[in-house]
Parts: sequence; structure tokens; C-alpha cells
Amino acid sequence: MTRLNGKTAVITGGATGIGRAAAKRFIEEGAFVFIFGRRQEALDAAVAELGPNARAVKGSVSDLADLDRLYAAVKAERGSLDIVFANAGAGSPLALGQITGEHIDETFDTNVKGTIFTVQKALPLMAEGGSIILTGSSAGTTGAPGMTAYSASKAAVRNLARTWAEDLKGTGIRVNVLSPGATATDLAKAAL
Repeated sequence: MTRLNGKTAVITGGATGIGRAAAKRFIEEGAFVFIFGRRQEALDAAVAELGPNARAVKGSVSDLADLDRLYAAVKAERGSLDIVFANAGAGSPLALGQITGEHIDETFDTNVKGTIFTVQKALPLMAEGGSIILTGSSAGTTGAPGMTAYSASKAAVRNLARTWAEDLKGTGIRVNVLSPGATATDLAKAAL
């Protein structure tokens, strides 16, 4: 299968979990993939598994300079971008009475601010036929006990997709949000 033959993709949170599985599948479908994440060891392991059509860029979606470096690397090596999978996510359980400003900031900086700027900074490299994929969560629609910040941030992601679908009408760039239920990732296991 080569539905993505010749396409270039960026996947944030691409070293592990959903992002790594997506990177593997995109490459199987013919894409060249840049994975972006915070942990060099995990990025190196992912690239070793994914092979020659994968590149790793270390950084955080909540750091705009890191995102600039990511897209500079994409532009230098590939020239343009077809797919952005804004998959990086953060969240940990905390009872309503224990939530702190820091907890809210950490969650929203990754899940909302990070998603916004991951997409915004990709747009100059994208053309008609491009695809933006956001990772939402069923918690963003139904809520989840002890997950106030995470659930609220994923509700925001769902609405980013709805808004951007309208904003990008006429450009030929699609926007979709995937909202998986419980997924056996390291992040999910740590939250339990």
C-alpha cells in the first residue's frame, strides 16, 4: 500500500504511543515522516525502528522556538509538508480540590497552545490537498473523573478542529480530529 507515496508528514509526540504507531503506518504507506518529541532516547529508538524514511527533531510543542526548528528542518530536507498530525499530549489525574495553576498551565500549554502553534507554524509549508490531524479524546466529549484539565483541553482541541475547518475552507487543506477512547500508551498507564 502506498497511499501516501511521496508525502511528507510531521507527527508531534511521534516517538511513542499513538504517534509512533501512526509514524510506522505512514511510512508503510510511502510517507517520509518527521517525528517530534521531548525525549532524545525515545526519538532515537523510534527512528531506529522506523528506518530511513524517518527523522527525529527534539523539542516541545509548547516552545515556539522548538517548533520553528522543526519546520526549518522539514523545509531544508523536504521543501514542503503534506500532513501535520498534532498528537503530542499531556494530562494527569488530579481531583478538583487539588488542581493548581501549574497543573492547568502544563496541560493547556501542551494540549491547546502546542496544538495551535504546531498547526499555525506548519501552514506556510502546506498546499492544497494537505491534511491536519489533531488528537482529541473521548474525555473531551464525555469528561472523565479527576481529569478536569485534560478533559477541558481536549474539548478545546475538538473545537480547534471545527474552527480551522471553517478557517481553511477553500484552501484544500482538510482538518480532522481523532478522539480515541482509552488507549494502552505509556502516558495512559502513568495516569492510572
